Amino acid sequence: MPQKITLLRDKLKSFSLILSPMEAITNPPFRKICKNYGADVMITEFISSDALMREVEASKKKLFFDEDERPVGIQIFGNNEQSLIAATEIAAEHKPDFIDINWGCPVRKIAGKGCGSGILNDIPKMIRLTQAVVEHSPLPVTVKTRLGYDESDMPVVSVAEALQDVGIEAISIHGRTRSQMYKGQADWTLIGKTKANPRMHIPIFGNGDIDSAQKVVEYKNRYGVDGILIGRAAIGNPFIFLHSQEALEGKSPSLISVRERVDVCLQHLEGLRQWRGERYALVEMRKFYSGYFYGMSNFKPYRIKLVTAMSYEEIYQIMNEVRENFY
Repeated sequence: MPQKITLLRDKLKSFSLILSPMEAITNPPFRKICKNYGADVMITEFISSDALMREVEASKKKLFFDEDERPVGIQIFGNNEQSLIAATEIAAEHKPDFIDINWGCPVRKIAGKGCGSGILNDIPKMIRLTQAVVEHSPLPVTVKTRLGYDESDMPVVSVAEALQDVGIEAISIHGRTRSQMYKGQADWTLIGKTKANPRMHIPIFGNGDIDSAQKVVEYKNRYGVDGILIGRAAIGNPFIFLHSQEALEGKSPSLISVRERVDVCLQHLEGLRQWRGERYALVEMRKFYSGYFYGMSNFKPYRIKLVTAMSYEEIYQIMNEVRENFY
């Protein structure tokens, strides 16, 4: 087993706000913005271990991160020991702070192949593959997973213990099963029980339905977790990290002006353009506009213009109108 470069715990705060990895969302331009607004830990979009072995360019591109994102993890997924080991070694060459294994993605094209949360149908294999990654990684290894495959069996408390025993250094738990997908309410009860397990000594992070700074404080206090992942609520709303940090410090939330929202949104657009090109940026930004301008009265006509705009010139013209017409 390679000697780990450092313990992950040494790089973490006593309580961490983590940008939850999301495909086609948490790429470098958006991660940079979230970091600027107070996210403590970054994790890349998940990367197929098989695709890394085949040197697929789109997957290799996901390995990139900026130094100012640290601590940052590269997340991989797969269900084959050889490809997971190879992906671990490839990812480690890029010198992230840790390698994260995705045992949590519930979408059919991933889970249906025994990857992501599909592995929760075969816990012994999940433990064996995780151990293989740990043994071949020179970096700390973490895991993201769910409560179980379905409501009939939610073994996450014992699974977390077994994963700790094979050497992972932190675990993130989404409070739903694979069969729930993202429906219903996340159940944090088992996350709290995992944290309260006296045998657990690694950081336990919770995930699911965190959509406000108030919930961050409430769930931190109620369940005692070492950190919280914020996912969907951060889409177009990086300000949730600032407000969460302020709430944790007992401060009132900062007012985010319309001008600041416009400026950050355009920064995001420009970052995506540099990252993947103009056409990609114009299309991908459409999923973010509602978040950046959430709660603004009479904004719908501008949102429609933004999601149908076909050029940068149109976007900048619309944004100038927003600056002038909203205060």
